[in-house]
Amino acid sequence: MHTAKPIRSEMGWSTPDRITVRGHDLVNELIGKISLGDMAWLEITGKMPDAAQSLLFNAIMVTLVEHGMTPSAIATRMTYLGAPEAMNAAVAAGLCGMGSVFVGTAEGAARILQQHRGSGDIKAMAQAIVADHRTRKAAIPGIGHPIHKPIDPRTPRLFQLAKEQGYYGTACELMLAIAAEAEHSTGKSLPVNATGAIAAIATELGLDWRMCRGIAVMGRAIGLVGHIAEEIRNPVATEIWQRLDDEVGQAHLNAAS
Repeated sequence: MHTAKPIRSEMGWSTPDRITVRGHDLVNELIGKISLGDMAWLEITGKMPDAAQSLLFNAIMVTLVEHGMTPSAIATRMTYLGAPEAMNAAVAAGLCGMGSVFVGTAEGAARILQQHRGSGDIKAMAQAIVADHRTRKAAIPGIGHPIHKPIDPRTPRLFQLAKEQGYYGTACELMLAIAAEAEHSTGKSLPVNATGAIAAIATELGLDWRMCRGIAVMGRAIGLVGHIAEEIRNPVATEIWQRLDDEVGQAHLNAAS
């Protein structure tokens, strides 16, 4: 007779008087003693971060929180306008817009870095990566920005912190080399953007590339809750809706006249 394998999880469990998270007593070891970023690291890796890991991971999280009135923030605000009783749905609506164009590019960049890291000469790797993407007419994740040119100001700060904490290595160098090769090949300004820097530092920290979008989701969720808080204090969603409706209607009237 087949015996089912016991279902096990090391994430968390409870008894009548104790809650254990990743082997730590939640009440006596974690609450009031570690930051949200450190708690996220513990959840993902199963270990408490050391001082350097804590600083860098929290820096990554802070970088990801706010990006202004982006499509994801607008989606959140518009969904909240239609369903103010469901803040969770509004935040989820914004998170659904994280992908190959906005925020989610950290995942793609980290995947490239982790697939090629340690494969040989950095410049040669960068040339091969750029050539491959150009052949496929595919965008290279982690480089380029519509506003921040010729430098994304977040990138040098993140790399500076990585150097100070001893986590600046070949992944960071490869990310910079990819951007330099892409600029050389296209003649365009394509700096390493924040998601590219985050992908490189996450790789240096030993985080799997598949975690990078999840890390972005965690940071961005905080920002989207912030947008709802501002929407409650200073509503703009109705104005966005009404102006769009008016302008679309006027365009049709103009076309018909």
